[in-house]
Amino acid sequence: MQKRQNKHPDPTPWLFLAPSLCGVTLFVLAPFVETVRRSVTDTMGQHFVGLANYTAVLGNDAFRLAVENTVRFIGVCVPLLLALSLALALALRAKGLKNTSWAEVCRTTFLLPMALPVASLALLWKVLFAQNGLVNGTFGTHCDFMGTDAAFWVLVGTYLWKNIGYDSILWSSGLDSISTDLYEAAAVDGASGWRQFTAITLPNLLPTLAVTLVLSLLNTFKVFREAYLVAGAYPEKSIYLLQHLFNNWFLALDLPRLSAAAILMAGALGAVIAVCIKRL
Repeated sequence: MQKRQNKHPDPTPWLFLAPSLCGVTLFVLAPFVETVRRSVTDTMGQHFVGLANYTAVLGNDAFRLAVENTVRFIGVCVPLLLALSLALALALRAKGLKNTSWAEVCRTTFLLPMALPVASLALLWKVLFAQNGLVNGTFGTHCDFMGTDAAFWVLVGTYLWKNIGYDSILWSSGLDSISTDLYEAAAVDGASGWRQFTAITLPNLLPTLAVTLVLSLLNTFKVFREAYLVAGAYPEKSIYLLQHLFNNWFLALDLPRLSAAAILMAGALGAVIAVCIKRL
């Protein structure tokens, strides 16, 4: 005799998920819905104004400058980070280094920047790159790093230094998932190291690339903390990012434009992430 199927699903999983779902609804979904509403209302949030706030944002010079700098920063940092962290992961897996204590020490060392407090990094910036800082003192230069376009490259260097170790760990996990039998078979067939890399390593790293790319993209928005602590709310224009703009509009209580800009950024970021995940 067949057992009677239970028509009522087991509620146990939902009971475990309930706290998380309540938290996400209360602290993520509800504020997002309110942001969407405020983006199409007036300053007091009482009267519907249509797309007027979006038009004002898109026509704002500060917004265009912030978008240009943010896109430039992402376009420079993310490809460099992916390439350098992959090279580091491959170097740590080279013959003679793989599964050695030296490789473990290197991985731990490269992860240390992520554990440092942001205030310490800001202090380090000031010590190194001030007008009379250690860099100018050591090399005999007189570059105003934080007052010229050089500030952009300081920001790029900080992002790479802080995230390269984390990304190399992600790449290492992807490399570990590739069967060594593939490399052995390719070596028997006479494939060179570069041919093995392009035909075996890269294709099998595409799932890891999708995750690493998305996380690297999201981490570009976290470098604002260092830039704000060092250069303030109105830094040199080459590092005036969207986060600076949002912070300044929030302090000015310009909530309609802030909400509209946040929705535009969320839409653009979501579209980029969706394309990355779908293509990779």
